[in-house]
Amino acid sequence: MMEVKKRSTPILPWMRSPIDVSLFEDCPLNLVPCLDPRLEAALEKMAISSLFPVQVAVWQETIGPGAFERDLCINSPTGSGKTLAYALPIVQKLSTRSVKCLRALVVLPTRDLALQVKEVFAAIAPAVGLSVGLAVGQSSIADEIAELIKRPKLEVGMCCDPEDVTFELQSSVDILVATPGRLMDHINSTKGFTLEHLCYLVVDETDRLLRESYQSWLPTVLQLTQSNNESLFPLANLFCSSTFGSLKTIRRSGVERGFKGKSHPRLVKMVLSATLTQDPSKLSQLNLHHPLLLTTGKRRYQLPEKLESYKLICEPNLRPLYLVALLQELGEEKCIVFTSSTESTHRLCTLLNLFGDLSIKIKEYSGLQPQSLRSKTLKSFREGKVQVLVCSDAMTRGMDVEGVRNVINYDMPAYIKTYIHRAGRTARAGQAGRCFTLLHKHEVKRFKKMLLKADNDSVPHYSVPSSSIESLRDAYNSALGKLKETVESEASRKRKSGFKFSKLSKAKATGHQKR
Repeated sequence: MMEVKKRSTPILPWMRSPIDVSLFEDCPLNLVPCLDPRLEAALEKMAISSLFPVQVAVWQETIGPGAFERDLCINSPTGSGKTLAYALPIVQKLSTRSVKCLRALVVLPTRDLALQVKEVFAAIAPAVGLSVGLAVGQSSIADEIAELIKRPKLEVGMCCDPEDVTFELQSSVDILVATPGRLMDHINSTKGFTLEHLCYLVVDETDRLLRESYQSWLPTVLQLTQSNNESLFPLANLFCSSTFGSLKTIRRSGVERGFKGKSHPRLVKMVLSATLTQDPSKLSQLNLHHPLLLTTGKRRYQLPEKLESYKLICEPNLRPLYLVALLQELGEEKCIVFTSSTESTHRLCTLLNLFGDLSIKIKEYSGLQPQSLRSKTLKSFREGKVQVLVCSDAMTRGMDVEGVRNVINYDMPAYIKTYIHRAGRTARAGQAGRCFTLLHKHEVKRFKKMLLKADNDSVPHYSVPSSSIESLRDAYNSALGKLKETVESEASRKRKSGFKFSKLSKAKATGHQKR
């Protein structure tokens, strides 16, 4: 009987010859060619003294010999510095033009990640006279419009219908960081909001943004920008070329073939992820212009260099006890605990806080919570007032908190991509970190098979003393009883609030019909 081979996804030709970021080295700021002195000063205020390898590689392809000749696809481990890798060259490029209009758009899948990226841009853009806007639904759309759109000043005594001055509305920002949903709101309904001057589009966490349609934001943006393909960029930064001699320059033969004497694309795209998809059908949605892949090493899936991974085998039905025992051993070190869903996150966090005095502060960080509460919790975590965050996978991407020493997988991730994004919350920016995964015996084989995809074939056991488990049993049984009461109470409140909402909606509908 013939063996049927599983068909593999074809790899696009341009992905077969990437630039290896690992061949680059850190570069002190004073040696970065062409770096604007104002940006150098801004980076130093951020306590940044040198650029990481991925930042150096991207700088070369944007400001250096590459000069944005090609769209860039960046596949680099979490915590390697991808945000600054695209923020810095974009800000430097835009600083040479004095006209105020929206020229760079950065799209991210979650509000929390967008807030974080906006902070990076806001730390460097004002140094060169650029302003950064945010469109994520954190505030009302009216407040966002007031921030993004500059209304014309009318002379004293002049009366004018707002409908007649639409053409005079101008952008108040040069760079916009947005989530897809709120971006579409502004595209569809905000007068004066336009992408006609857009020069740069950054798609961060690309694999997730391509997997979920988000109101067809991508084809909409591309359609609005492709109609005008006039060149906005000089063919090359010739004055910079010679200064790149002090920086290791790694280019392959043929990179510049076909570009001499031709104009640049109207819209330059940069797409990034720690687990960049190789699916041609998904990548084709981006309409990339002669794309260039920058990646770390030859492996598709990369774990942080200084990450230590451990597995902790748990007895059936006692996983919470092992987690508590582990947290007690870790003391006040910052930890992020990941579960498989928002519901599990809420239940686990509630249970942990019913254990009694654990001498550590534990908070939930969930998509079920309002943004204001999440921001407050994250601030407390950053400041060390909270030692443990319990999260679901929706919170994994890009979240950057300094000093996170440990990541704990309370529920084993189903995919290697998920493991990489979870583990990437620690061991960031060259720091050390640990990732613990709690497993039942029947999960061990599947866990090992999953990590082999990242060439990690040896994950040592981590054990907690059995005496620690036994000493927690009484507290655990008590906490389980309280958890049941809490869950029932919450369910009752939801039913009552739902009933009130239903009655109110019905009353409004009836009143409307009567009118």
